[in-house]
Amino acid sequence: MMLHTQEDVLTFAMTLPPDDRALLADRLLNSLDSPQRKEINLLWADEAERRIQQVIDGKVTPLPGVEVIQDIRKTLNL
Repeated sequence: MMLHTQEDVLTFAMTLPPDDRALLADRLLNSLDSPQRKEINLLWADEAERRIQQVIDGKVTPLPGVEVIQDIRKTLNL
């Protein structure tokens, strides 16, 4: 099968199982990342790991998301 257009590729991709489509989408999105964007993603991943470790170590106590959103709305008078 020859895939000549974006529509051909999309039509074929839609026949793949959901997991394969998700992996394909992820790979396509990652191909758009610049080297700078990849570095930023790595820095955010490091920050997330650091914050997770702080919770595990008991240095910080996470708040429920609903509570955080309520506080933000109250602060912004929304």
